[in-house]
Amino acid sequence: MKGKKLTIPILTLIFLFSISLMPLTSAIIVDADYITIYAGEIGKVDIEVDNSEDFDMEDVSIQLVLNTVLPDGTPISLPFTVIGSSEKDLDDLDEGDDDSVSFQIRASTDIVPGDYQIPYEVRYTNVDEDDKDKKTGTFGIRVSAKTELDFIVETRENAIVGQEGRVSLEIVNKGLGDIKSVYVQIFPEGFELLSKDKVFVGKVSSEDTDVASFDVIYKTTNPTLKAKITYKDFDNKEHTETVDLNFKVYTTEEAIEKGLIKKNNTGKYVIFIIIIIIIWAIYRKIKKRRNSNKRRA
Repeated sequence: MKGKKLTIPILTLIFLFSISLMPLTSAIIVDADYITIYAGEIGKVDIEVDNSEDFDMEDVSIQLVLNTVLPDGTPISLPFTVIGSSEKDLDDLDEGDDDSVSFQIRASTDIVPGDYQIPYEVRYTNVDEDDKDKKTGTFGIRVSAKTELDFIVETRENAIVGQEGRVSLEIVNKGLGDIKSVYVQIFPEGFELLSKDKVFVGKVSSEDTDVASFDVIYKTTNPTLKAKITYKDFDNKEHTETVDLNFKVYTTEEAIEKGLIKKNNTGKYVIFIIIIIIIWAIYRKIKKRRNSNKRRA
């Protein structure tokens, strides 16, 4: 029992002694705003440098490193440009002091939306040792994508009053970011729906299109496609857009005149054939009567 009681204090003393021999750790803390910008636009980043080291620092500067070389010698450049100088000086930082600077960063016009890490390098002089040193790291920013949509209504088959057809809403994504979870719901005006009124389209990629189609019977020559489109943008925010698009439907006569459909002459052909048959029957009957009269004579 006595041996066990003595073991705990001895281990505690060894642990405390080992801690006293460990060097105290310190660091330069760099804190940057997390900002969101769009392609081709400028964003302001505020960066704070905190001297949590146990010595004073002079000649402090911070530089954004947008161009670098990989270990294999391949040069790479991030799709950003710093407006003005990419390096800025800070005040001398005594132990526990901090200072901040701002950079204006422009995203390239063809940048792919997403999250990016911007490398930085802090240079300083250790006053106590008169030694130059540096700290490297990264901070994150987000490049988002503005949603830019266009909508086109079209009829995939002949649009004729009183006949079945198909009307389609084409979704054109002109923005740099994809949209997803796209639903299209229509509210008929001038036509009757034969299919469901809501269609799930899914994802429409940047600079691409997709179509929601509906089977209908046209009732008037000037119907309107009223539709509600819901979707989620690049940042996963839900949006709703409504459209009212007029389109043209033809009467049968107009469709024939414009050559959209061919005139149905079946009835005329049937009547013509019947007349031929009647004439042939009459001719045969007359001929038969004449032959009969000749025999009697």
